[in-house]
Amino acid sequence: MAGAELFADVEAVLFDLDGVLTPTAEVHRRAWALLFEEYFATVGKGSYSEADYFAHIDGKPRYDGVRDELAAHGITLPEGDPSDGPDAETVCGLGNRKNLEFNRVLAEEGVTPYPGSLEFLDAVDASGIRSAVVSSSANAIDVLNAAGIADRFVAVVDGRVAREKQLAGKPAPATYEYGAQLLGTDAAHAVVVEDATSGVAAGRAGGFIVVGVDRGTGRDALLREGADVVVADLSELVDTWNSKGDR
Repeated sequence: MAGAELFADVEAVLFDLDGVLTPTAEVHRRAWALLFEEYFATVGKGSYSEADYFAHIDGKPRYDGVRDELAAHGITLPEGDPSDGPDAETVCGLGNRKNLEFNRVLAEEGVTPYPGSLEFLDAVDASGIRSAVVSSSANAIDVLNAAGIADRFVAVVDGRVAREKQLAGKPAPATYEYGAQLLGTDAAHAVVVEDATSGVAAGRAGGFIVVGVDRGTGRDALLREGADVVVADLSELVDTWNSKGDR
């Protein structure tokens, strides 16, 4: 475990959402599995496994995940347009089909934040450090509202903002860099908290301090992508965070 010195000069914390603050990563995994199990069976090209999710989809913008998963199976589809219907045989159409399933499950089951993540967020707030959410998902605001924590963050940089500002998605660092800018700081004074290898890679590429949260990706995989420290739950960092000024 890294010592308190890792956080000594931190001015902002940038949280990924799904799998870091809320267990919606599991909802995403289920929605992706339903999409690609059906699609690959229909086109007769291979099969889908959870390993595909972590290798090609996790943490990326939705259409990037579709494109990369199809490419891994030797399939190329027209890009289409974000306005495509869920039945369109395009990258955007498949992505929109997945999004319908995600929103259906979210509406039916709701979402509760991870207790340990709330504990760490409380510690961050108590220290006077500002925080933001930086998520590839276009559903981030809906998830934050469903979880009852939308008012806990100074800013939210999600898939919609990334498209509006033309910011490259993770593993590029642009969305995290923009989040730091909104909080009035830079990468050297900000922590990125991520559970996906693509997000960890984005934080490392931007020069941020990177905390990896292992929700199934694997500690070694997160460390390989550049995490400074990996925890199974953010509650493990509360005491370290609270003592970061005691040097």
